[in-house]
Amino acid sequence: MRDSEDWDLEAPELVRPYVITKGRRLPDDDKLSLITLVTAALEQGQRPSRLSPEEHRLLDICSAGYLSVAEVAGHTRLPLGVVRIVLASLTESGYLLTRPPVARARLADKELLEEVLNGLRTKFG
Repeated sequence: MRDSEDWDLEAPELVRPYVITKGRRLPDDDKLSLITLVTAALEQGQRPSRLSPEEHRLLDICSAGYLSVAEVAGHTRLPLGVVRIVLASLTESGYLLTRPPVARARLADKELLEEVLNGLRTKFG
């Protein structure tokens, strides 16, 4: 059995993410994948003061332009799940804009790539 001192040492690590997320969990939809792009919808002066320090920090990071969820999490020392939950909350509140990433199949025109390949084969062989 553990001593009460052991519980005290672990408590901040267990409680802090719950406090930061205000007990929320990720929405069931997959709108905030690792590669979803997010940016701040409001200027810093337009933000309400009732946001938590973590929410303000994430909005500051997102003010630089569109960043992926993974990049935003990389700029913090928070667990990815916590960052995703806070970003989802900020998005629902209208403080963030999200943009789905461009699908790989839509990045390049297949016909153009085939023409380039055919041209290379003709030239080199």
